[in-house]
Amino acid sequence: MDIKGKKLMVIGGAGLIGSHTVDKLLNEDVGEIIVYDNFARGREENLAKALKDPRVSIHDVGGDILQADILNAAMKDRGIDGVFHFAALWLLQCHEFPRSAFNTNVAGTFNVMEACVANDIKRLVWSSSASVYGDAVTEPMEEDHPFNNKNFYGATKICGEAMLRAFYHRYGLEYIGLRYMNVYGPRQDYHGAYIAVIMKMLDAIDRGEAPTIMGDGSEAFDFVAVEDCAMANVCGMKADASDEFYNVGTGKRTSLKELAEKLLNLTGCNKEIQYAPRSQATLVKNRIGSPTKASAEISFTAGIDLDEGLRRLIEWRDEHKAEVLARQKAVGLV
Repeated sequence: MDIKGKKLMVIGGAGLIGSHTVDKLLNEDVGEIIVYDNFARGREENLAKALKDPRVSIHDVGGDILQADILNAAMKDRGIDGVFHFAALWLLQCHEFPRSAFNTNVAGTFNVMEACVANDIKRLVWSSSASVYGDAVTEPMEEDHPFNNKNFYGATKICGEAMLRAFYHRYGLEYIGLRYMNVYGPRQDYHGAYIAVIMKMLDAIDRGEAPTIMGDGSEAFDFVAVEDCAMANVCGMKADASDEFYNVGTGKRTSLKELAEKLLNLTGCNKEIQYAPRSQATLVKNRIGSPTKASAEISFTAGIDLDEGLRRLIEWRDEHKAEVLARQKAVGLV
């Protein structure tokens, strides 16, 4: 879709990937960006820079995807052309509260799709997750990898993918879904089951302690910078492809031991890595995604290597100490 002059709604636009997507959109000649967010997890501080641009505004009559009438009115009243949908409960929250996971991630996503159809939205870019895959059977995982998910979060994302496909064939809703690998970067919080590992390691280093790995450190993942995820969303909105799902990652394997070693090197910490028993909280041990399909069909290729991405995160933490403290307090770490 040609996004020049278009009005775009970013649902969950105050969160990690959503706010960075807003930033990336401001580099494009878009007409207007409306953030629709209930701020259950998102933070207005994430939009501080973006809100200085007159094209950006926060929908001020509510921002919850469970409020179907408000959501529908927001799209209708603002004359929205394209929608990004990031809003969801995160993995461990879904594990603890499966009914709420269904309500938000499944029923809420249905509300978004229904509002898109009712308001003739030209294109929807939706956040799926690599959680749909579970543990990797083949590496790197291509998009036809079997769904080996075993947790509620992944289940809601599989359901969302199926509903989107049905809406496309029933109503003609143009969409793509993005399956993010392990996202990290500036503005991240402590809620993510995987990305919180990086923040907690940096917390330990800040205290003069050694970072601790749960397990033997051999578990390996595809760590992708949030700025690259934002660019994938912009590429997805501008692409012609539809009714398809794409991995968003680097295709590169990094073990937790290698990750800890990089953080020690980047911070100048000389402590020895500590190891503790692995948590059994529905986490996978191995997940690296193939980036080939996204590169070929939506022109997205990750451009930030892990060392550079971690440097950016460390710099953000140093420059936003009060904000990091607030995020720690939000999950009871201090």
